[in-house]
Amino acid sequence: MRPTAPLLTATATVLLAAATLTACGGGSGSDSDTIKVSFKQSTDNKIKVMDDYLAAMKKKFEKAHPGKKVEFVPIKAPDAEYYTKLQQMLRSPRTAPDLVYEDTFLINSDIASGYLKPLDPYLSKWPDWGQFIDTAKTAAKARDGKTYGVPDGTDTRGLWYDKAILKKAGIALPWQPKNWNEVLDAARAIKRKVPGVAPLNVYTGKPAGEASTMQGFEMLLYGTGGGAGTGAGGADPLYDKGSGKWVTGSKAFKDSLRFVETVYKEKLGPGVSDALDPNIQTAVRGEMLPEGRLGIALDGSWLPQDWLKGSGHEWPEWSRKLGLAQMPTQTGQAPGKVSMSGGWTWSIPAKSANPDLAFDFIKTLQTTENAKRWYMANSGIAVRKDVADDPEYLKAQPGTKFFTDLVPSTHYRPAYPAYPKVSTAIQEAMESVTTGDASVDEAAATYDEQVKAATDGKVVKKP
Repeated sequence: MRPTAPLLTATATVLLAAATLTACGGGSGSDSDTIKVSFKQSTDNKIKVMDDYLAAMKKKFEKAHPGKKVEFVPIKAPDAEYYTKLQQMLRSPRTAPDLVYEDTFLINSDIASGYLKPLDPYLSKWPDWGQFIDTAKTAAKARDGKTYGVPDGTDTRGLWYDKAILKKAGIALPWQPKNWNEVLDAARAIKRKVPGVAPLNVYTGKPAGEASTMQGFEMLLYGTGGGAGTGAGGADPLYDKGSGKWVTGSKAFKDSLRFVETVYKEKLGPGVSDALDPNIQTAVRGEMLPEGRLGIALDGSWLPQDWLKGSGHEWPEWSRKLGLAQMPTQTGQAPGKVSMSGGWTWSIPAKSANPDLAFDFIKTLQTTENAKRWYMANSGIAVRKDVADDPEYLKAQPGTKFFTDLVPSTHYRPAYPAYPKVSTAIQEAMESVTTGDASVDEAAATYDEQVKAATDGKVVKKP
């Protein structure tokens, strides 16, 4: 996954987006033989994974569709600015592309605004749709039951650990904790026996944005119950689908906050100032893990992207020095492990001039071979069952099978329009217990009030 971040709503950002749309390129126009495709282009000029892949797909598509053309409209911007620029483009037929790259974090906001076209008429006639894993399909499904995007992969999360540090701490390898207490006990052992390293990193607070919510808090919260992932019908501890309301007042929420409080109160994580540094994610991937200064990291499947040749943080030894463990549920209750998933989808704007041709391009992107090529190029996790079983894909990179095996039981965020505000409230609650400015009960009570206000009272209290 390309890590997500909350939507910026500042007026200055919106004005910037509007002012730069012309530079990003025009809209679909009236040429029925050309589709325009918008995607997030990396701000790092060295990273050309998406550009190279799409260029290859353009050649294949145009060869298979004589007389048809693909024109790219890349948006080179950080995540939050990309979202804003994209939404500006989607508002008008003059600027709307024919195909857009949508983060599942905010896709429901665009659906609610009427910016995207439901794809069900296309999907019902596309045999390959049956190859997509059910949990992944839910990522682009709205409350109206319709599907608005085709996922191009996903991500999962677990515990990365430094083998040498755990060995020094007297922890047997391979390590697989059975519950939260065993995670905390391992961190305590590292603190006692391996000075000079941060025992455990759990992203927290507003500076890390959605990483705090998803890699940190939700990896705890969604492990407090039982059953399969929410995409497979399990109960959601954050959003009650039956009533269409957000959950407040739960013991699960407080227990998750208490875990975060314990990490920082007992000094089992990075220093508070480091944990609340906006660059903490870069530090974890680019410095702390490669330099042997972090024992355990609760993080995502995409980390190896930063360590590959040409990434700027090359670390070829990572597969020998790091181990992987599933994040356990709170008490080890079934299914015993927990993961969260996000990812991106290809969606067709409601104002697209050439939706049929755009879906043909989606089908090119998502053939078995082309999808496998993409997953292997960007350290992605397959959402097609045929690719997930492919030996070449599974052997492409250490850890691929580990993270792929988490997909059937993973959870997806309830990324409805109010979710960004709910996420921010979670980050604020985490930050207040991290700094010690509030107790768990106080932080949870504040969260409940913030969510009630953010959702116009659409909340339900659960024990």
